[in-house]
Amino acid sequence: MKTPKGKYAWTATVGEKGQIVIPKQARDVFDIKPGDVLILLGDEEHGIAIPPKKSFNSLFNTAFKETDGEEK
Repeated sequence: MKTPKGKYAWTATVGEKGQIVIPKQARDVFDIKPGDVLILLGDEEHGIAIPPKKSFNSLFNTAFKETDGEEK
């Protein structure tokens, strides 16, 4: 099956402690190194996503953005 450029799919097995191993090809493509902290986003209808590191600041700013009338 041919995939579009820049699109990937991998599998990971969940161990007894709930840990997963990110496949080497995925670590290489996304420059994931030992000790890196990843963010996992979850949606009960759509599943779990692990966005790229470069999007952390944008995601945090969006998630914790104050709206008018919201308490600080």
